[in-house]
Amino acid sequence: MQEYDELKRLVESIAEDVAKAEGGNKAAGTRVRKAMQDIKNVAQEVRKKILEVRSEPA
Repeated sequence: MQEYDELKRLVESIAEDVAKAEGGNKAAGTRVRKAMQDIKNVAQEVRKKILEVRSEPA
């Protein structure tokens, strides 16, 4: 599923900024918050796709 792969990529891409934000880097914290909003939106798309797959007749 393309959306799930995108979700994984987004989560992996912010790992360095999360570490920097924990160290007190405010700019990294801002980048993490923005990325988390993108992750939220992609996760919602994954949920929709799963529901579509589940709703399809077997």
